[in-house]
Amino acid sequence: MISRVLLGALLASASAAAVAQIDAAAFGDLHWRLVGPFRGGRVLTVAGVPGQPRHFYFGAVNGGVWESKDAGRSWQPVFDGQPAGSIGALAIAPSDPDVLYVGTGEADMRSDIAQGDGMYKSTDAGRTWTRIGLDDTQQIGRILVDPKDADTVFVAALGHPYGPNAQRGVFRSHDGGATWKKVLGPDDATGAIDLAFEPGNAQVIYASLWQARRTPWNVYPPASGPGSGLYKSGDGGDSWQPVRGNGFPQDHVGRIGVDVARSDPRRVYAIVDGDAGGLYRSDDAGAHWRRTSADPRIWQRGWYFGRITVDPRISDWIYAMNTIVLRSDDGGSTFVPLKGDSTGDDFHELWIDPADPDRQILGVDQGALVTLNGGSTWSSWHNQPTAQMYHVSTDSRFPYRLYGAQQDSGAIALPSRSNNGNGITMEQFREITAGGESGMIAPDPRDPDIVYGGTVEKLDLRSEQTRSVDPTLADPDLYRRTWTLPLVFSPRDPTALYFGNQKIWRTRDGGAHWDAISPDLTRENPGVPANLDAVAAANNQGPDPRLGVVYAIAPSPLADGLVWAGTDDGRIWRTQDDGAHWNDVTPAALGAWSKVGMIEPSHSDAGTAYAAIDRHRLDDRRPYVYRTRDAGKSWQLVVAGIRDGDFVNAVREDPKRRGLLYAATELGVYVSFDDGDRWQSLQQNLPRTSVRDIDVHGDDLAIATHGRGFWIMDDIAPLRQFDAKAIRPETRLFAPSAATRYRVAAFTGTPLPKDEPMAANPRAGAHLDYILASAPQKPLVLTIRDAAGRLVRRYSSADAAPKVDLATINHAPEWSEPPSMLAATPGMHRFVWPLRYAAHSGGAYADGVWAPPGVYAVELAVDGRTLRQTLTVAPDPRLDLPAAAYAQEFALARQVEALQVRLEAATREAGALRKATAERRAAAGGDVAAALDRFAARLADVSGARAAPNPFNAWSFPPQDTHTLAFVAQALGELMGSVDGADAAPSPDARTGYAKLASLTDATLAAWDAFKRDDLATLNASLRAANRKPIEAGGETP
Repeated sequence: MISRVLLGALLASASAAAVAQIDAAAFGDLHWRLVGPFRGGRVLTVAGVPGQPRHFYFGAVNGGVWESKDAGRSWQPVFDGQPAGSIGALAIAPSDPDVLYVGTGEADMRSDIAQGDGMYKSTDAGRTWTRIGLDDTQQIGRILVDPKDADTVFVAALGHPYGPNAQRGVFRSHDGGATWKKVLGPDDATGAIDLAFEPGNAQVIYASLWQARRTPWNVYPPASGPGSGLYKSGDGGDSWQPVRGNGFPQDHVGRIGVDVARSDPRRVYAIVDGDAGGLYRSDDAGAHWRRTSADPRIWQRGWYFGRITVDPRISDWIYAMNTIVLRSDDGGSTFVPLKGDSTGDDFHELWIDPADPDRQILGVDQGALVTLNGGSTWSSWHNQPTAQMYHVSTDSRFPYRLYGAQQDSGAIALPSRSNNGNGITMEQFREITAGGESGMIAPDPRDPDIVYGGTVEKLDLRSEQTRSVDPTLADPDLYRRTWTLPLVFSPRDPTALYFGNQKIWRTRDGGAHWDAISPDLTRENPGVPANLDAVAAANNQGPDPRLGVVYAIAPSPLADGLVWAGTDDGRIWRTQDDGAHWNDVTPAALGAWSKVGMIEPSHSDAGTAYAAIDRHRLDDRRPYVYRTRDAGKSWQLVVAGIRDGDFVNAVREDPKRRGLLYAATELGVYVSFDDGDRWQSLQQNLPRTSVRDIDVHGDDLAIATHGRGFWIMDDIAPLRQFDAKAIRPETRLFAPSAATRYRVAAFTGTPLPKDEPMAANPRAGAHLDYILASAPQKPLVLTIRDAAGRLVRRYSSADAAPKVDLATINHAPEWSEPPSMLAATPGMHRFVWPLRYAAHSGGAYADGVWAPPGVYAVELAVDGRTLRQTLTVAPDPRLDLPAAAYAQEFALARQVEALQVRLEAATREAGALRKATAERRAAAGGDVAAALDRFAARLADVSGARAAPNPFNAWSFPPQDTHTLAFVAQALGELMGSVDGADAAPSPDARTGYAKLASLTDATLAAWDAFKRDDLATLNASLRAANRKPIEAGGETP
């Protein structure tokens, strides 16, 4: 086996190679679209701004820093431009609330953990940030800022979770982070987890050290070593004394949380995880201690929680953070539950405003909560898109749903789009009962109302009943498991569902019966990796040297019986006969505990596959993607272009283009256009967070992030058309994906307010993507024609966008949705044609009747050159309509539209005459006034529009006669709604109605012509007789 040193050399060589990449401007208008959910994720650190009652911050463990200026009613991200997203600690300088310090890397030491890259600072309340060092700490548990000096800062750095490192312990800066000095920490195994000042005296500091390390095989808990303990400094951190004995535990101590009473600085509390765990209290500044409570509710899983908060008013009032919030009013002797349900919301941090203790913020596994009334009421955690999703799977319905398990909360389903103007909100959010908080979800490809999840549950969405179909029910034994186990359907056989523990299981009857189709595929003795010390190596190993599980199962989309499998202890297997025989095809460089996070069989070649390898549990965060083109006989490491420290969680091949790969990494997304030889960022607008999984659904790219929920890159057709060798973009029009006729509901009731959390829907229509290598000299012209070459729609980059006139609109500007515009700047652009013919009036962007399904020609004219592509408009797949029905709908809609055009001209004339008559009447008297009054009355009779005392109430005066312009216009509008408002062949009534309205239109327009010929002539004769200027039919005075 190749040594780790040689493996590292090979990797460094690959990563350092010059990587020629396609100019990112070539796909610059492809963006990630947040889908949700808005159910928050884990928060370890919170703070309120002194003197600003409604101003708060929280740090999400993989979602960045968020700010609220309305007491938690809404939250905005303020850290998204930074290279890290995992937040372990934040602090506001008490002497200058514009100064914020942020420590990256969540310090909770669970198996599901995201590391950081040091400290950051803002001097303008989070608008801009500067990275200020401690880059290799990876986990920061607490930051303290001197109350009188914003430049004096202390940091509790826990260090690497999986290995030794020097940059751990307590660090101090006197110059705002420009330089740092380690002031406490004995070795490269022991870090710091908590800090507390003595109120009123920043020279006195308490610090808890924690020697902790994770193993690759344990979910709970980490190993705690003898370096753990509580320390005190009386000289601002220059020297420290251990707090041991005198009632405080000395041996077998783990994590410790500490706080000091503001109302009595000699009162110190410590929540201790260890053999003698519980709450300890000192009444003499740490000289002597006594355990006041061993209540397991306040210190269970003390390695995960470990925070205690003292009320600033009364030293006997204390709060313990655990699965629930508990409060003691007697100095820690007894505790009562204060907040949290029986499912375990998991509370981590409570900040209480020293100046106004009713003002508080909680950090919870479900998000952040704010109260301004001492906890009587709290803000919501359903307004934070910081969900930690493990995987993403999609179903076969339209629009499709995304499924995944949300850490700490449970499995969910969300639609890829909603059918109303609100977008995707918590109204569409759906909790599902299969999959739990970490399992994989597998919708049945034959029936999207059947969903499998976890280990294994079967959910029927129709009845909402969930049944266990555990593969091991018929074969009880000792089975190993980890936090997430694979569950996947075969892309070739939709009845075959696979599940893995140390074996692989298969069912073909919906879980009624399972067969084990493999032996134990894990390493017989993976051994102890070199990154573990003796304490960690001995942590919960158990009697069996085998500790791993099957972590990836990948049935081939091309060959029956071909299945790939990978284990979390570093093995890759392949079977060609559906499990009867297995071949070990592990890459020679793959050592023990190299987790095979995902295997992707090629969609183009049965011998090609890709493996995403995760070695961060070996304290190795470098990227690893392996490729084989000979069925596993040999493998190549293909990571050039993926940045160091960005380990790979998943890799997928585009099913429509060979060699187009997508990689989900710990810090983002990458794309390769040449089968992995070169990678480049596909981050675009995606916040910096861990991306755990990718699903290519049709033309969309869906991802699961572990800190910012689900995102979709809509319509990746341009990515599929790039030539990997064409580095510089040339002017071109991409071949568009088929566009589906999708109708958004016109009215679904009063919408949610815009300040409610909501994710945008994709713009409905055909995505017409193009690149301009340089700015054109003339306006662009985009033309769409039908299959016979007839003009459907034409746009120009010179077309002015519809103006929003604040003096006249009847809604707030936020409800005005601008149309897609034809951009003429260099780079890649997406124009969305809404699948509508041009309206007969209203400007270039006014939409007319729907374009029927069929084939269309798209032409883009650029400085005398015409680029052409073919577009297919597809029917809504939920409908079963013959092509003739769409043709009939379109034909009748166009006929109705033609009547509307004729009528609209007359209606405009009527309006102009009504205005001109009113203007003349205002200055007239005698016979002229009488003539104008008679004419106005006749005009009202023919047009059907009657004057109202308040013209804004004119809608309440319905037409009085069917032979009027107003009535016919109204009837045609209603008919058009029936004919073109939904996909269906026109009804017999609609056809009959059209025939009658066509006759009525002819008669009404004839009456209108007669009115202009006779009544207007009579009026003008009276005007001339009085030496007044006549009125023309258009209302103008000649």
